[in-house]
Amino acid sequence: MAAPIRLAVVDDHRMILSGLANWIRNATDEIDVVAELATWPELLTHPSFPVDVVLLDLDLKDNIPVAVKISALKSTGVRVVLMSTYSEPNVVREALAAGALGYLVKSEDAEMIVEAIRAAAQGESFVSAELDLAINASDIGGAPKLSAQERRVMALYGGGEPVKSVAYQLGISEETAKSYLKRIREKYRVAGIDVGTKVALRRRAIQDGILIQDAPTGSF
Repeated sequence: MAAPIRLAVVDDHRMILSGLANWIRNATDEIDVVAELATWPELLTHPSFPVDVVLLDLDLKDNIPVAVKISALKSTGVRVVLMSTYSEPNVVREALAAGALGYLVKSEDAEMIVEAIRAAAQGESFVSAELDLAINASDIGGAPKLSAQERRVMALYGGGEPVKSVAYQLGISEETAKSYLKRIREKYRVAGIDVGTKVALRRRAIQDGILIQDAPTGSF
């Protein structure tokens, strides 16, 4: 069994900080919340630092540019997932360009927090669905940009697997698998492509090279 992901949560709203840390602890054994902190200096001086992943509130009121924070964390091998109430595409692009692997708005489904942390620990990107749609709005008419996990879900589900089997094979909950399917369909919808049915989703997965044409179809 792989060692748990060592996580630090940083948010200057202490009620949110405590609630979020406790929720993550109860949600999965894959993540070990080793620190819950209210300020940037507390993170850097914590005895458990450096950790594997930092879940960092973008809106800390300390006047330190987020790019500086991300650079400092990257230099120690720490991966960063940002949280924010902001959803401006430019802010998201700047954060990702600075090296953040994840960006969540605080209205995101709770299950997606764990997925974002897991993705970051594996070196993969994860962006809130609504933000991903916003920053890729210029891609309308073409295939939307899917994360690695979204592509895995689309391949399995489009290949004929039921949601329960998709969840089992990827080691996620059934609700999380459903959330991924919802994200996938919304991304295609914004791109002007209807994948509302399983057959349509399968056809598009083949067209976009996510699923090979002779893959087993299972039962629809």
